[in-house]
Amino acid sequence: MRPLAARGRRFLRAVSLLAAALCCAGRCIHDVTQRRVDTATAVRYDGGRGVGRSGRPPPPPPRPIRIATHFITVPNMVLSHVDRVRLNNSIQQAVSLLAKLLAVIPVVDNLLLSRDMNEYCKSVWRNASLPNFNKCFQRNDNYRKETCLDVVIPDDHLQGYSVWPGQGNSPTVIQEDGRGVPNADLILYIKAADTSKCRKERSVIAYAAYCKLDQNGRPIAGAVTFCHSRLRGSAFDHRRTMLTTVHELLHVLGFSKDLYNTWLDCASAPSIGMNCSSRSSVTNTDDQGSVRIYTRTVIQKMQQHFNSSSPELGGPLENGVQPGFPSSHWESRFLQGSIMTAAMGAPEHTFIDPITLAAMSDTGWYQVTYDTTQPLVWGQGQGDTFGLTSSCHDNSSEYFCTGSGMGCHYLYLNKGHCASDEFLDGCRVYKPLVNGSECWREEEEEEEEEGRRAGGASRSGEIYGRRSRCFLANLTRANQTSDASEPMGGRCYLHRLAGAEKEFQVQVQGSPWLPCRAGESVQVPGFRGVLACPGGRLCRRDDGRPPLPEARTPRAPGTGPASSSSSAAAPPPPPAGGGGQGGQPGGRIQVGIRVRESAECAEMEEREAEGAADGLANVTAIHRCHIRNPHTCSSLELCLELWEYAGCSQHSVPSLLQRLEKMIRAGNVQLKIAGKTCTTVSIRSSSGSSPPPAASTAGSVVAAAVCGSLGAAVAACGWLGVAAYRKLRGGRGRVHANSRRAA
Repeated sequence: MRPLAARGRRFLRAVSLLAAALCCAGRCIHDVTQRRVDTATAVRYDGGRGVGRSGRPPPPPPRPIRIATHFITVPNMVLSHVDRVRLNNSIQQAVSLLAKLLAVIPVVDNLLLSRDMNEYCKSVWRNASLPNFNKCFQRNDNYRKETCLDVVIPDDHLQGYSVWPGQGNSPTVIQEDGRGVPNADLILYIKAADTSKCRKERSVIAYAAYCKLDQNGRPIAGAVTFCHSRLRGSAFDHRRTMLTTVHELLHVLGFSKDLYNTWLDCASAPSIGMNCSSRSSVTNTDDQGSVRIYTRTVIQKMQQHFNSSSPELGGPLENGVQPGFPSSHWESRFLQGSIMTAAMGAPEHTFIDPITLAAMSDTGWYQVTYDTTQPLVWGQGQGDTFGLTSSCHDNSSEYFCTGSGMGCHYLYLNKGHCASDEFLDGCRVYKPLVNGSECWREEEEEEEEEGRRAGGASRSGEIYGRRSRCFLANLTRANQTSDASEPMGGRCYLHRLAGAEKEFQVQVQGSPWLPCRAGESVQVPGFRGVLACPGGRLCRRDDGRPPLPEARTPRAPGTGPASSSSSAAAPPPPPAGGGGQGGQPGGRIQVGIRVRESAECAEMEEREAEGAADGLANVTAIHRCHIRNPHTCSSLELCLELWEYAGCSQHSVPSLLQRLEKMIRAGNVQLKIAGKTCTTVSIRSSSGSSPPPAASTAGSVVAAAVCGSLGAAVAACGWLGVAAYRKLRGGRGRVHANSRRAA
């Protein structure tokens, strides 16, 4: 029996996770919000310098896409400084990532968007014999604005408009041209609001649409609306928001069912977007009645992924509300884990994959770089029949399951239960649980440790931590009585690679490291039952998984909490080639952050410093690679070093410190310490390696809210209740939905 304190904390965290899952589970309604765009903006693309052998200027070289972001302020819905900083950091990280992946022929002049004549003009000249045929001769007096989704486009970003006489070249100018947006290939309008769409779908994080196209059909303007309630306090998740932004931007950039018929075939063109051919068809229906994208690069990447030479292996699209009609998402049965499926999983389960980028390449507008993509794990090498509803029920694939038992999610990061959903068409998979399923989370390991200290070793010998993974096992300690053998289910144990590609070792609580070859079973000394060694997905050295959220390395099995003298795990080293000379840091500053003393936040132990630093990175949107050597200066003060790495981000140490100081002075920084939410009240700093000067009352002390327990966060979404647990056990949030399917 787990001690009451540990069980209570796990219960509170479970409810908190349930609330977060519902509040932030990532729905997006692109196919509902997108409207048809018929008008085009003429954009100038210059050729390169010099003259080629053909006597014509060579095509301009593609450059990384420049996405200019423009925030729109909504009256009575202004983001706080900390919320705006966090949102902006997530957006800019998404924009930077796409600039590494996609290149376009750059726009030469300031990007100036055209107006919709159907909106500003009441009547046009219809007499074809007139020199001003089809030009506006009567303005619409009710015309006030040009919109993109539900955002008003500034006049400064728009071309002007005029009314024309029947004869002559002297129109009456109603609105002059704006200045346009410099250094931009796409303008992205961003606002945070509590819209009716947000209120209707409580799990929506954001939704987006494109609104302006150039003469080649490429989107050059779009908008993303972020639901205000998903950006505040503990409801905000940096990585989920960043990936949601990438998902929505890919819709804006061309992965949208209403743009498929405008994609270009540039296989024989001199450059992308230059003298390309129109495609006769992008989508078609396969023998199973599913719609697929049949373009050259998509087929090639699908064949590579599934190890098949079938020309029928196009990119499968979500069935949608009306089978036989295309949607703007991949079918989850075939490409689960892709950034562009209709159900986006947790950040550590989501991949920016080559098949999605192949689709972007086949638009004809983008040159794609695949170097930094993450290869899909789901279905890899499984052949061209993988994912069919006719084959997912016969236990022929380790990716699907039958029944409703417990097992492991296919990435082995989580325990799971066998279940289906509206995107699987009756097929069943091991879906991650919400409570206690993340084998890699040290918080779970800490609670197991507390249980062992108070009530003895755990029955199944589980170990949670960064190196732990899910194994199918039925281990029980030999010295514990049991009337029947334990059923096989997902259990969390340590693992490490050893030697060959499919060889690794596993460790159960109190056991030595044991060899574990794929497909074999292991008997553990001191335990009844067996541990099954999974296939190659677990033991590949480069499995392409997205990185796990920052956390500490687990303690050794059977040891107590780390003391001040123990060797704490250091944050990850700076990226190769980072700032300074030879990848060395460009600078560092010692920082001390003090929290308000209260009955609950009475002291901070050394073992809690790493976790507090992780929380600080999340709440301030300062990348964790900038935060080094966190430790406790006193029971109420967290000390750390801010390091500058060019390979980490573009922020300098002074700018990072300025951000911290401003947020703490505003009372907007709270740290998670031993499960409690504690408010920071002051910050002090010094350059170099010496410790910060002693804090004084003359320091920058900040008024802030009272430190509250985790229970306060639970109360904020208390209406969700434990009753939602069964519904959320799958742990996946729908990205897009408006009925049974996303359409």
